[in-house]
Amino acid sequence: MALTVEILTLFPEMFPSILGASILGRATQSGKLTVHLTNPRDFVDATGNAADPAYQRRQIDDTPYGGGAGMVIRPEPIVRAIESVEGQRGAAHKIYLSPSGTPLTQAVVQRLATQQRLLLLCGRYEGIDERALAHVDEEISIGDYVLSGGELAAAVLVDAVARLHEKMLGNQASAEDESFAHGLLEYPHYTRPADFRGVGIPAILTSGNHAKIARWRRQQALRRTRARRPDLLAAATLSVEDEKLLAADDESA
Repeated sequence: MALTVEILTLFPEMFPSILGASILGRATQSGKLTVHLTNPRDFVDATGNAADPAYQRRQIDDTPYGGGAGMVIRPEPIVRAIESVEGQRGAAHKIYLSPSGTPLTQAVVQRLATQQRLLLLCGRYEGIDERALAHVDEEISIGDYVLSGGELAAAVLVDAVARLHEKMLGNQASAEDESFAHGLLEYPHYTRPADFRGVGIPAILTSGNHAKIARWRRQQALRRTRARRPDLLAAATLSVEDEKLLAADDESA
């Protein structure tokens, strides 16, 4: 099942390097991921006054009603762009990248990975006219901070969703094992050399006992989550064995 992503952005030139590298690049080349970039400026009212300098430069924003700083993106070009994209290539689940949106978590990523078509709307300036946002399905935020626009947030979302999409990863187990996949941070990793500047690796990892290695990794994930993200641990559903691992960790401290 291929994934198609429509991105509405005033700066389409920001995306090719990201989309052409690593997993996204390979997915695009293989046809598992298709990304279409659309500039809403191309949908500025064609009936405008051609002699107006604002029309000539395809001005897409205007001053906010009620006053205030900054400029607001007008609703017409956004809605026309959405209608054009969906009219040409089919309906999509529409997302506005906004600091006011629902936080992007791994659970949200997993939900979005079940979609075959996504449309991502990137905001700029002070935001987008609220009447245009009535045409999207949800708003998503990648964190409690403000960016200059939604493009970087859109790239984050594409990467997170695409790598979970069916058969897009070379080893699907790597997605199932990593941080947040089970509500905890991931355990630490080690590789060659066995000794790096006098620092070795945990002996359990060379024991060949896979049951003990799995238990150690789970304990490390629990320990790391408690130390770095106690909020995640508080929300996680822990087994009796997990509780024993944490208790053993306390006793050895």
